[in-house]
Amino acid sequence: MIAKTFVDTNILVYARDASFPEKQKIAYDLLGGLWRNRSGRLSVQVCNEYFVTVTRKLKPGLSETGAWRDIELYEAWDPLPMDLRTLRKAREVQLRYGLAWWDSLIIASAHFAECNRVVSEDLSSDQDYFGIRVVNPFADTNP
Repeated sequence: MIAKTFVDTNILVYARDASFPEKQKIAYDLLGGLWRNRSGRLSVQVCNEYFVTVTRKLKPGLSETGAWRDIELYEAWDPLPMDLRTLRKAREVQLRYGLAWWDSLIIASAHFAECNRVVSEDLSSDQDYFGIRVVNPFADTNP
């Protein structure tokens, strides 16, 4: 059985961001592997953040139609909804590990998506949260 990987927003954004070509290639290759293995997971929160980032913050940005097409593709990854159970788990993560709220939501979502790995640039690489290991795929490219 292939282990499931939860993808944080920044990985999706870098796959679309030509202003960081090295990170773009890493993100694109990583996502390609997850598609091939059918092991990628994300949440509605990640989809929301992705839409806003690529349409409003990325230069040049995607059109809303283009961003929505991407989100429709990621529906195949069965995005985890934001529900009370996830909020409660996020609060537990926040209290236990001292993470920011949005990062706690990522870990809680990964937990309920039954992932054993989160790929993110924002969380501490190699940290373990409730048996979920964080991996920064850009660790060797960051200054």
